[in-house]
Amino acid sequence: MKEKAKGEGSALRLSTTSSDGTPPSNAAPGGAVRPSALEVAAQHAGARKLTALLVRWGVYLGAAISTAFLLFIIGYILMMGIPHIRPAMFSWTYNSVNVSLTPALINTILMVLVSLAMATPLGLFAAIYLVEYTKRGNRLVKVIRLMAETLSGIPSIVYGLFGMLLFVTTFRWGLSLMAGACTLAIMVLPVIMRTSEEALKAVPDSYREGSFGLGAGRLRTVFKVIVPSAMPGILAGIILSIGRVVGETAALMFTAGTVAEVPTSAFDSTRTLAVHMYVLASEGLHLNEAYATAVVLLVIVVLINTASAALARKMTKGQSGG
Repeated sequence: MKEKAKGEGSALRLSTTSSDGTPPSNAAPGGAVRPSALEVAAQHAGARKLTALLVRWGVYLGAAISTAFLLFIIGYILMMGIPHIRPAMFSWTYNSVNVSLTPALINTILMVLVSLAMATPLGLFAAIYLVEYTKRGNRLVKVIRLMAETLSGIPSIVYGLFGMLLFVTTFRWGLSLMAGACTLAIMVLPVIMRTSEEALKAVPDSYREGSFGLGAGRLRTVFKVIVPSAMPGILAGIILSIGRVVGETAALMFTAGTVAEVPTSAFDSTRTLAVHMYVLASEGLHLNEAYATAVVLLVIVVLINTASAALARKMTKGQSGG
């Protein structure tokens, strides 16, 4: 037994020493052998692969859950609304019998056009100034961006109260198309400005340098080179703004009113499709028509997004082909 223990001790000493009697390079002070650099790298690589795998499946799971909820909502609206769509709902005039949505549809289109006509130039020009005409790292630019992001997160009901106090009461416009459109223009202005700014910042600096090298001025460079290259991103911001205008209810109830008629002037009260659907559902007498209106509203949003995406692809192909 003593000889066996002595042999094992000799083997242990040989394993922790080299042939010349010096300890190996990976031996710890206590005599234990450290893992080699390759082993440590292999362990880290395995941990990274496991983390990447978990993150990937987490992304897949989140995407699947989001898609499932979206399909459920769309399917529920279609199932509840399509059977109740009647030709009388598309009559030119509204009454309590046909519950026509045509005036609300026309008012929605007018509201989108007027509000975007005011918000899009202001948002685009503000983005051009922040990206092209200010120095990078300017504190004023940081303050403006912070304010724009803060305005984007304000609830729509706050915009509605502001529009009621300013346009309806102070300016004495009353509940009107113009009051609602101005309120919505203020609401979507930060969205258009921030998305346009990011789209302009994504344009490579080589485009600017090449234009300046050919002798073009800053203004020509911006409107002939930079803005056309950033147009798909700018259109994305406009699409988001259209979706918010079309689906807005709270702000318009305080500023535009709920009259279901086509306005004869900019200062007549109007009702958009979202407000029309809310009024029908709140009355409790026309829930089926409210679901039918939701189907029409859903189709309009899908058509707008599809047309805008097709326009963006066409512009991108035209630029690449040119």
